[in-house]
Amino acid sequence: MPAPAAAPIEGIGTRIQEVRQLRGFTLRELARRAHVSPAQISRIEQGQRYASPTIVASIARALSVSVSVLHGQPYIHMLQQDQLDALLSPIASALDDWDILPDEDDPPPRPLSVLEAEVRALDARREAGQQFELAEALPALISEVNHATLLHDRPGRDRERAYWLQAELGRTTYVATRRLGFVDLARHALGRMSAAAPRSGDARQVAIERWDRARLLGDGARHDKGYRLIRQALRDLDDDGTTGTRAVRGALYLEASVLARRAGAAEAVSDLLGTAGELAEQTGELSDYGLVFGPANVAIHTMSVAADQEEHGEALKVAEALRLPADYPKARSASYWASRARAEAWTARPEAALRSLATARSVAPQQTRYHPGVHETVGTLLRARAKAPDALRDFATWCGV
Repeated sequence: MPAPAAAPIEGIGTRIQEVRQLRGFTLRELARRAHVSPAQISRIEQGQRYASPTIVASIARALSVSVSVLHGQPYIHMLQQDQLDALLSPIASALDDWDILPDEDDPPPRPLSVLEAEVRALDARREAGQQFELAEALPALISEVNHATLLHDRPGRDRERAYWLQAELGRTTYVATRRLGFVDLARHALGRMSAAAPRSGDARQVAIERWDRARLLGDGARHDKGYRLIRQALRDLDDDGTTGTRAVRGALYLEASVLARRAGAAEAVSDLLGTAGELAEQTGELSDYGLVFGPANVAIHTMSVAADQEEHGEALKVAEALRLPADYPKARSASYWASRARAEAWTARPEAALRSLATARSVAPQQTRYHPGVHETVGTLLRARAKAPDALRDFATWCGV
């Protein structure tokens, strides 16, 4: 009995084609609106060309949808299977209640020192890519910190500490929900961070909020605005020689290099990466504020810039030369292996790509399962073969492709 026909493998190209046809656009019309050639879009739709973040953002804007829609996010069936969807609504409610006094019989918040330890523990889970644990713990802690900010209403160090915690929780919520594809909730969380950071007494929190907001602007194809915001953050955050400030400034330089390339300021990319590289040589590996700045992150961003230019061979060359530190944060390590797998897939190294994907899964399984880049790489590998090996089919089933 013949085997049933395989279902078509839906990737970003398929979704672009579906939305384009729903809008009634020809290839030529979409190309005109997105400033991308018809031939490029045709090859992306057929899965024959890598869809760089720059192109995806431009096409999304031309089609009047978000980038997350073209990536197929949020992966509702997977979220429901993992019971994550039920945890997201309480997070939004907790964010909304930031200035509402609690009920009279509600217990008082714990001391700020205890709340600081709780927030840092959540930061560690964020860096480990543990989305489920984050989503489960965030609502109660957000509510408790909200209460603390209302109690500490007099100017002073305790008031700043309470707002610092609120800003940090806003960022943790932003990171977790953005990774899951819930961009509106991520933007809401970043709005809370934006309000709290200036009251925290920490200029670095203000700069980090701008860094994250610039990334959201980039997601919406507003690369020029994001690039300008990053440069503003660099101007406003003086280098005071502390590791925290240098980690933030280094992260800003790296993000500026990505956004500059996508904003059409390619001539600035080399200088920005060079400045970040020089700073990283001085500092070594830093993990302040969870930004993970250092030589390894400079190399990873160099890979990203090369991939944006479709120089996948160069991206792979950088990846193969990089040796991650033994204590490198799991979330960042998994992102490296996912990016390496993409470069291997697009340079016709399918076995190596699958090994890299398996490594990403072993390092940070929850993050890898929901990573849109992983989904696209798996789709690329599946389309490249008439009969996919069992290991690849198993991985595709696990991550919902």
